[in-house]
Amino acid sequence: MVLVLGGARSGKTRWAQEAAMAQAAKAGRAPLMIATATALDEEMAERIARHQADRGADWRTVEAPLELAAAVRSLEAQDVAVVDCLTLWLSNLMLADKPVEPAAGELLAACSASAASLFLVSNEVGLGIVPDNPLARRFRDAAGRLHQQIAAQAQQVVFLAAGLPLTLK
Repeated sequence: MVLVLGGARSGKTRWAQEAAMAQAAKAGRAPLMIATATALDEEMAERIARHQADRGADWRTVEAPLELAAAVRSLEAQDVAVVDCLTLWLSNLMLADKPVEPAAGELLAACSASAASLFLVSNEVGLGIVPDNPLARRFRDAAGRLHQQIAAQAQQVVFLAAGLPLTLK
C-alpha cells in the first residue's frame, strides 16, 4: 500500500497512475481506478471526463463515491489499483451525513486485509490556515486523522509538490 499526498494540482494522481501502470504491466494486468468523484455540476462532470480520457482504454474503473471499503474488499490479489481520492470520499461522506469514523475504520481494515497493490491518493489539507468554519475544520481534522492512520499502515508514503515526489516513508 502506497499513500500519495499533495496539494491540488501537485501531480499526485499522475505519479500514482504512472507507478500503478508500471506495476500492472509487470503483472500482466490492466490497472484499476477506484474513483470517488461525483459530478455535482457541469464543471466537475467535465473534469471527470477529462480524467477518464487521460487514463485511456487500458484502465478499468470502479465508481465508489461512498462505498470505498467495499470496492477495496472486492479487489483480487493480482490487482493494481489507484484510489482517487480519499479527500473527495470524505467530502462525499460528510455531504451525505454519513459517520466518518466508522467508514474510515472500515476502509483501514479493508486496505489492511487486501492483497492487491493499492495507491491511495489524497489532498494534504493541513498545511494552510485554520479554516474559519466548523464544517471545514471537521473535514480538515478527519482528513488529517485518516492520513495518519493510513500512513502508519502503508509501506510507502510519497508527498508531491510541483510534480516532484518526496518519499516520506
